[in-house]
Amino acid sequence: MTKTNTKKLAIAGVFCAVAVVGSLFSVPVFGSKCAPVQHMVNILCAVLLGPGYGLGAAFAAALIRNLLGIGSLMAFPGSMFGALVCGLVYSKTQNILGTLVGEMFGTAVLGGLCAYPVAILFMGQSAAGLAFYAYIIPFLISTTAGAAISAVLIYSLQKSNILYTMQKSLR
Repeated sequence: MTKTNTKKLAIAGVFCAVAVVGSLFSVPVFGSKCAPVQHMVNILCAVLLGPGYGLGAAFAAALIRNLLGIGSLMAFPGSMFGALVCGLVYSKTQNILGTLVGEMFGTAVLGGLCAYPVAILFMGQSAAGLAFYAYIIPFLISTTAGAAISAVLIYSLQKSNILYTMQKSLR
């Protein structure tokens, strides 16, 4: 049991590092930075590690990005909701397409709606001068790109039967 937890924690750390480095390749859209690599990492964590590790990796990546000055406070709602929802969807259904949709819904809708109060409370009224739904569109663009990347990767791993082997080694 401890060996498996150590493996999962190490892999979550690697995914966190990939998300932080991948955030250097972000595109500004309206009030947020679109970082599709974070969403790819969320989905990979959901499929390989589960919702808890995915949420932890998303939080750690958002925190590190903010501490390094390469992210904004929008990184928290923009990554954590998607990680949690897609992790829960995969753990309950084992359906990859549902997991991709869960990431997109969690990030775009739930994360986008929660980004508005974060902008008001922590970034000042001027940062929240956009409409209430203004964060949903940029988050949707980012998560759609990340979901597409992870879909190609996961379906390739699944077709070659590597995905099952990876999942089995982490049980």
